[in-house]
Amino acid sequence: MLWTLARTYLRPYRIPIALVMVFQLVATLANLYLPGLNADIIDDGIVNGDTGLILRIGGIMLLVTVVQMVCTIIAVYYGARTAMAFGRDLRAAVFSKVETFAAQEVARFGAPTLITRSTNDVQQIQMVTFMVFVLLVAAPIMCIGGIVMALRQDVGLSWLIAVVIPVLVVAVGFIISRMRPYFRQMQAKIDVINRVLREQIMGIQVIRAFVKGEYERNRFEAANHEYRDVAIKAGQWMALMFPTVMLVMNASSVAVLWFGGHRVADGTLEVGTLTAYLTYLIQILMSVMMATFMFVMLPRAEVSADRVQEVLATDSSVVSAPDADTTPVTLGRVDLVGVSFSYPEAEEPVLCDVDLTAQPGETTAIIGSTGSGKTTLLNLVPRLFDATGGQVLLDGVDVRRRALPQVWGAMGLVPQKALLFTGTVATNLRMGDPDATDAQLWEALEIAQARDFVEAMPEGLHSPIAQGGTNVSGGQRQRLAIARAIVSRPLVYLFDDSFSALDFATDAALRRDLRTVTADAAVIIVAQRVSTIRDADRIVVLDEGRVVGTGTHSALMDSCETYREIVLSQLTEQEAA
Repeated sequence: MLWTLARTYLRPYRIPIALVMVFQLVATLANLYLPGLNADIIDDGIVNGDTGLILRIGGIMLLVTVVQMVCTIIAVYYGARTAMAFGRDLRAAVFSKVETFAAQEVARFGAPTLITRSTNDVQQIQMVTFMVFVLLVAAPIMCIGGIVMALRQDVGLSWLIAVVIPVLVVAVGFIISRMRPYFRQMQAKIDVINRVLREQIMGIQVIRAFVKGEYERNRFEAANHEYRDVAIKAGQWMALMFPTVMLVMNASSVAVLWFGGHRVADGTLEVGTLTAYLTYLIQILMSVMMATFMFVMLPRAEVSADRVQEVLATDSSVVSAPDADTTPVTLGRVDLVGVSFSYPEAEEPVLCDVDLTAQPGETTAIIGSTGSGKTTLLNLVPRLFDATGGQVLLDGVDVRRRALPQVWGAMGLVPQKALLFTGTVATNLRMGDPDATDAQLWEALEIAQARDFVEAMPEGLHSPIAQGGTNVSGGQRQRLAIARAIVSRPLVYLFDDSFSALDFATDAALRRDLRTVTADAAVIIVAQRVSTIRDADRIVVLDEGRVVGTGTHSALMDSCETYREIVLSQLTEQEAA
C-alpha cells in the first residue's frame, strides 16, 4: 500500500526525484573511489617514499571529497523538498476525502482516528519517504559498488562477503518480522489516546461538575500506559537491531584482518590493498545497516499507509448520481413518501414508513419523545444520510436524483449543536452568503434576536469568535447559527431543536420575526418544547420511528394521545387549550 501511495502522489515530482538519484549516484561513486586512492598512497607512495605521488593523489582525494559533499547536500535538499511536498499532498487528499464523507462514514471511522490518520500516519509516511531519498537510494549503489571494488582489490577474501551479507539479512529480517505487529498496535493505541484526550477537552465542564478529575486522569493514564507498553516491546526489538548489525560488522572486520594479515605476512597481499578491502567491506555493511535503518521505519510506515489508504478508498454513501438533475430548486416543497431508515448492522430501523409534507410558506413541526427519530428524519432532507426505504422529494424530484450542490444550496440548516468556526461574527455569518453586505448581516442578526449582544461586542461584526464559539453563551451560539441560515435566504429552513437554549420571550420574538423571511419558504422545525411548535401549520408526531399523528395543535390534542401526553407534561390543561 505504501508503494501505491508513493506511485500515485510522487508522480508530479519525477524531475526532483531524478535529480536526487543522479546526485546520490555521483556522491556514492565518489565515496567508493576514495579507498582505492588511499590504497595507492600506501602501496605506491608511503612504501616507496614518493612524496610527490602522495601529494598528487591526496589532492585528487580532496577534490573527490568536495564533489561528494556538494552532491550529498543537493541530493538531501531535493529529497527533503520532495518528501515534504508528498506529505502535504497526502494530507490534502485525506482532508478532501473526509470532506466528502456523509455522516455515516464519519461515524464509522470516528473523529479521533481521522485526525490521527491525517497527521501522525501521514507524518510516518513522509518521514520514511525522506529516508528513502537520503539513505535507501545510496544503499544499493554502495553495496553493489562496494562488492565490485572489493573484488577488484582481491578475490581471495571475497568468500567473507558471501558469508557475512546473508547472515546479516537473515538476522535483520527476523527482527523486523517481530516488530511489525507492534507498530500496527501502536497506531491503534494513538487513536485511543486521541479519543480520550478529545473527550476530556470537550467535556471539561462535565468532568469538573461531577468531580471526575481523578477518574479521567486514571483513564488517560491507562490509555497512555497501553501505548507505552506496546512502544517498549517494539523498542526492545529495535534496540536489538543495531547491536546485531555492529556484531556482524566487527566480527567480519576481525575476520578480514585475521585472514588478510596472514596473506600480508606471506607476501601475497599488500598492506594498502588489505586496508582498501577492509574499507570496502565496512562500506558494504554500512549500506546494509542503512537499509536496516530503513526497514526499521518501513513496517510502521506500511501500517500508516494502510490506514491512510483505507480513508482514501472509502467512498461516501451520499454522492451525486452520474446523470443527476442539475435543475435549480425553485419552490422548496419537501415530501417524504414511505421513508424508512436503518443504520448499518442495526437490528431495528430508526424510522419506518414515514410520510411528511412541508409546503412553501408553511411551518411543519416534528415532535416526539427522546429517541423517536426526529433528528434522523430531519437529516434525510439535506441528504446527510440517504433513506434506506421510500423517497425524499424536493420539488417532486427524489433528492438522490438531484445534484448535491442543488440540494444543499436550497437548504438552510441549523443543527442541534450550534457550531461556530474560528474567525469573526461576520465570517461565520457569511458562510451562508459570501457576498452578503454588512446591512444584510445586521438584518439577519436582528431577526435572530442577536443584534443587541453583537453590537455590545467591542468590534461588532468583526469581533472574534473562538473555536466552536466557546467565547459566547449557548443561547448566543444558537442565535448566531440561526442568523447564518437566514443570511443564505434558502428555500427550505431546517431547525433541529434550535430554540432550546432561548428563553420563552426570545423564542417567541424570534419566531415572530422569522416569518418575515420565511413567507415563501418551507420551514421544518424539530423541537422538544411544545410552545415552540404549537402555532405550526402542521405538526408531525413521531413515536419509536413511526408517525402516530399529523395535524394542527388543537386537532392533535383531540386525536393523538401521544401528542397530548407530551403537551400535558409541559403545560397545564388550560395552557394547552
